[in-house]
Amino acid sequence: MAKKQQEVSWQAEEYIVPGRNTWWYVGLAVTTTALCILAWFLGWWTFLVLIILCFITILTSTFRPPRKINYTLSTEGLHEGQRLHKYEDFKAFGILQEGTHYSAILIPKKRLGLSVKVYFPRTSGEIIVDTLGAHLPMQEVKLDFLDKIVNFLRI
Repeated sequence: MAKKQQEVSWQAEEYIVPGRNTWWYVGLAVTTTALCILAWFLGWWTFLVLIILCFITILTSTFRPPRKINYTLSTEGLHEGQRLHKYEDFKAFGILQEGTHYSAILIPKKRLGLSVKVYFPRTSGEIIVDTLGAHLPMQEVKLDFLDKIVNFLRI
């Protein structure tokens, strides 16, 4: 008789807040100002507007605290709040450790599909990996180039 798989639920923040000090904000302001001056002198008005919009977006996002999201792994897939990511849309999953934080990354079947990254507490790691492993093969994952840049810039 087949063993019925249980649902696994946990709560985690949607993203990890990187440590930023006063010098990070000073560096952002200086870089933005320098790029604006360059765009002004070269007459690149569209680039100037883009720089200002990027500055406003980055600044606003740094002050927005991450939401707590309820996750559930069921027989259908990963429930992220009210959204369902079906197992059939993914070819594999991997586990990534960034400092003291752990995340599961679902790798899409579609070439240009977006991967899904969810954080989880270390104490729930084994059951989460077992549940995902019952539906998807496990694969080694690494941070891609863009993720490394975002981590380096602490965005």
